[in-house]
Amino acid sequence: MNALTDGVVAIVLTIMVLELKFPEEPTMQAVLHILPLLAAYLLAFIYVAIYWNNHHHMMQSTRKVTGSVLWANHALLFCLTLFPLMIRWIDEAGPTAWPVASFGLVLVGASICYVLLERALIAAEGDGSSVKSAVGGRGKEWISFSGYLASVPLAFVSPFISIAIYVGIALLWLIPDRRFERRLQQ
Repeated sequence: MNALTDGVVAIVLTIMVLELKFPEEPTMQAVLHILPLLAAYLLAFIYVAIYWNNHHHMMQSTRKVTGSVLWANHALLFCLTLFPLMIRWIDEAGPTAWPVASFGLVLVGASICYVLLERALIAAEGDGSSVKSAVGGRGKEWISFSGYLASVPLAFVSPFISIAIYVGIALLWLIPDRRFERRLQQ
């Protein structure tokens, strides 16, 4: 499962970078024209990296994988594979309401799937689940999910409000989830 996840993440990141374009001319104006695409790429790259880092830490503490775990992992991978599509749409339409709101929907889906994966791992391991003892209160997860959910309609008020929410939540998660590391050190 880890090898599949690593492979899919590598492909997602490769596809995203292939969506980038060189400036049409060697001028500052041409560079400025592609900055929104570069910013969208950077944000999507950071989100994929955050999910991979936390997935990696969580899977290090896992002792048992079931069919439910595999399907929950596939659901998370499905959401992550949508990031290149979002990059392409933002490139074509710019940071406008629909692509920015859709980016939020992908983040909503990924956050739901990550929690489903956590729950599937906990169910697979039972009462003594190392994942359960590591997860705890899920405060950051609820803040993130609420922010993503709010960002979808807010994109139609101003896409830049939603983008600010996405950046803020990414900053919240830049440091990998230490709960699993602490659990492994016990």
